[in-house]
Amino acid sequence: MQPIFANYTASITELKKSPTQLLKDAGDEAVAILNHNVASAYLVPSVLYEHMMDVMDDYYLRKDIDEALMNKDKPIRVNIDDI
Repeated sequence: MQPIFANYTASITELKKSPTQLLKDAGDEAVAILNHNVASAYLVPSVLYEHMMDVMDDYYLRKDIDEALMNKDKPIRVNIDDI
């Protein structure tokens, strides 16, 4: 059985009927949209989506920083006034 990564679920029929009501009922949480009892999509409120994007940006930034530190290249001295 496929895991469902949401506290709220709705069928595609319910989504067609009232997507606004689904978002209202779920608050700031995602809604798993089910097709034949299998999650086929997730309806994500904009606040949660923006948070997810921030987390991913932070993850990739940290990954780039770790990679730069692993290269152990000599640091480049920069004068703040030259920027």
